[in-house]
Amino acid sequence: MKNYSTANLRNVVLLGGTRSGKTTLTEAILFEGKIIDRRGTVEAKTTASDSTEVEQLYQRSIYSTPIYAEVKDCKLNIIDAPGADDFIEGAITGLNVCDSAVMLVNAGQGVEVGTEIHGRYAEQYKKPVIIAVNQLDTEKANWDNTLDSLHQAFGGKPVVIQFPVNAGVGFDSFVDILKMKMFHYKDENGSFEEVAIPAEFQSKAEELRAELMEKAAEGDDALMEKFFEAGELTEEEIHQGFKVGFEKGEVYPVVCLSSKKDIGTKRLMEFITEVAPAPQADVKAPLSLFVYKTNLEQHLGDVTYFKVMSGKIGESADVINMGNDSKERITAIYAVAGKKKEKVSELVAGDLGCTVKLKSVKINQTLNAAGNDNVVAPIAFPPSKYRCAIKAVEEKDEEKLGEALNRAAAEDPTMVVEYSKELKQTILNGQGEQHINILKWNINNNYKIEVELFAPKIPYRETITKVANATYRHKKQSGGAGQFGEVTLLIEPIVEGVDTLAKFKIDGKEQVMNIKGKEEFTLPWGGRWEFYNCVVGGAIDANFMPAIKKGLVQKLEEGPLTGSYARDIRVFVYDGKMHPVDSKEIAFIIAGRNAFKEAFKNAGPKIMEPIYMVEIMVPGDCVGDVMSDLQNRRGIMEGMSSEKGFQILKARVPLAELYKYSTTLSSLTSGRATFTQTFIDYQQVPMDVQEKLLKAYEAEAQDED
Repeated sequence: MKNYSTANLRNVVLLGGTRSGKTTLTEAILFEGKIIDRRGTVEAKTTASDSTEVEQLYQRSIYSTPIYAEVKDCKLNIIDAPGADDFIEGAITGLNVCDSAVMLVNAGQGVEVGTEIHGRYAEQYKKPVIIAVNQLDTEKANWDNTLDSLHQAFGGKPVVIQFPVNAGVGFDSFVDILKMKMFHYKDENGSFEEVAIPAEFQSKAEELRAELMEKAAEGDDALMEKFFEAGELTEEEIHQGFKVGFEKGEVYPVVCLSSKKDIGTKRLMEFITEVAPAPQADVKAPLSLFVYKTNLEQHLGDVTYFKVMSGKIGESADVINMGNDSKERITAIYAVAGKKKEKVSELVAGDLGCTVKLKSVKINQTLNAAGNDNVVAPIAFPPSKYRCAIKAVEEKDEEKLGEALNRAAAEDPTMVVEYSKELKQTILNGQGEQHINILKWNINNNYKIEVELFAPKIPYRETITKVANATYRHKKQSGGAGQFGEVTLLIEPIVEGVDTLAKFKIDGKEQVMNIKGKEEFTLPWGGRWEFYNCVVGGAIDANFMPAIKKGLVQKLEEGPLTGSYARDIRVFVYDGKMHPVDSKEIAFIIAGRNAFKEAFKNAGPKIMEPIYMVEIMVPGDCVGDVMSDLQNRRGIMEGMSSEKGFQILKARVPLAELYKYSTTLSSLTSGRATFTQTFIDYQQVPMDVQEKLLKAYEAEAQDED
């Protein structure tokens, strides 16, 4: 492969719903670009992308695949992104790394769920979009219906620059409005001839060309003036104006494709070079690389995919990882075409490539030449929407499972793995049930570990609503020295903005606490607790106060009701007893812990649950079903608005009711709705729920005994 300047690079992300034909199109692009001499197929499991065993098993894209091709003195870098929302990481990465997008639409289905979702992301990232209507050779292909669905989804942005003359099983020709020629394909290897537009399509072509000229003129004042005066623009002027509107995201050119028969592929590639922007990158600046993907690949080991943000990189380049200050040597660089890697001598600013066997590099890190302090802003990925717990079936595999999960999280930033000390569970946070199930398949088959997925525990919180006191004596005598400690304490709830009066009624008598010491603590799990030393007359030696406090912390970390963290509690230790010989630290730890436990159960204890704000973008015809389901999940509606044909529902929903919500929502809306969930606060659980939780905890404790 020859070396390319930044101006001759085009970076494009390939978007579209599942089954829109992106993988087949990448084969056709590689074939037309002379990277491969024979096109593979999804059915035969011979494609450059979708090359992993799990993708071939399910016959769908799960991971993004970078490819490249050469056309018209330009290098096209293309990232083939998966269509399913569960694997949105590939589309988000592509939209961040690339400068424009090609959106594939199935001519038999029109705009689908994946089209809508990817279209919203493309608009969010302000990327110009080419719409390629694919599979025009199928029996169900319907050009007019597809155009209608495009206009419903994207308004007036779609502009036809090609239309088919015989959509359906016999599709072999389309009219190109820019060139005012018909492209007739003679075989399924991309061979075509440009011929005059047949008479029956001439008027339609002229009508569409007039619309095209008007759109092009809107992008440039001088062209608008000429168009009004002459009523005509040259092909070069149309390109000029059209390019302006395209780069602003005001125009979505619509082209024709049959990627399976290689119809329209080369013309699409040429069109990309004509209208898509080159990367905005400075080749004269110091070297900077941005890592957008890492992977463990057979025969190669660790592969690091990067974009050259500035400067140029050749072989044997020394760089510094700005994320951890480690030094790396890049000994070889490659242009990437899926499984195929071609060694190259250099890559310039704006180009995409990969290298192998770096020591400590992760996604979203910047690698710079010495002296360059620039750090590329990391890609922000969507928050998780699916949460479950995982464990190895065989306990001996737990360490190996941990390694597999860490590897998975390093390669996919939308897969978040955490070990919860509180819940004593490993929690997976992903984009959906499919996302998690693919991880499970990889662990089972690639790491040979049998795992179990199940509903995670909920991180409840425990607190109190009124004042209570208790005394606990710990006394143990066994042979020699014994253990003795007695603690009397009182607890009250902490209410934000309300200070304690330190005056209480205990057993009908008023008790004023003589505060000798006060400590306040912010708890790592939220909320506060306060410790007051109110012991007078030497009932408990001050040396035992840290032990009492240690016992209290132990019970705060494992609340008396369900073993969940406790919070927002004041503790007044105001009396107790010691023994001159048998009083020891351990005795006061146990006494303090159990006195707190007894007082807690008499202080109007309550269980609090995490509440999330769920924001759902749902089609109007599905609102009733979605709202009904939210009510069944104890959801409380907070608001409703509309956006581009969708209703936006906001509701407060307990986390305990959100297990597998993404799966249910997809079922209720045929996959058309999307949602986000954000933690907001803790609220008291209803009494019937609290009773169920208490009984479940008691039963669990009995089982353990």
